Amino acid sequence: MTRVLCRSVNEPLWVDLHSSQASIVPSQVYAWLRDPASLTRRVTQACKGSFRVAVKFQGWAGALNSETRLLQLGLREACLVREVELLCDDQPQVFARTLMPVSSLRGPARQLSRLRNKPLGKVLFANPHTRRKEVQIARIQPQHRLFRSAVSHLEQPPEELWGRRTLFLYVGKPILVNEIFLPTLVESSPPPGAASPTVCC
Repeated sequence: MTRVLCRSVNEPLWVDLHSSQASIVPSQVYAWLRDPASLTRRVTQACKGSFRVAVKFQGWAGALNSETRLLQLGLREACLVREVELLCDDQPQVFARTLMPVSSLRGPARQLSRLRNKPLGKVLFANPHTRRKEVQIARIQPQHRLFRSAVSHLEQPPEELWGRRTLFLYVGKPILVNEIFLPTLVESSPPPGAASPTVCC
């Protein structure tokens, strides 16, 4: 019997990065969403102070409905879920949620389960065979689970956030990475591709 998984009410509507619906994304935010480089690298470059990764959660959990579809998970197949913040001077810039199916954590990919505070991006982009299979974007709003997780540190959350999720193939195994862009990054850092001021000496 074929399973039909509808998007749950606590999930945003994810659309293709290059779809017509992407036209409603503010231009400064879209520059971050479409950037093909490692987000860890971009945030590190934008941070003039101390950069670090803080792990908020790591453990076995079920995927959301749309995540299950995208990863083509089997019935009741669990994922190792890793939720982290990318921080500059202890101010969260990005909230990231990564899903690694059990079947993906075999062979060389097992190292992904032992990252601790090491950035995932450094591992993914260090392998020349890592491939992006699909990139989607979404408006993240207060009713969505990702929104609540991303803004838990804020006393005055914004009305909305924007995020992207990328289905990577790492050593041929699917890994899903959600990246939620926080106001501290979007409002205070020049977007990728923007000219940087010349710094003397």
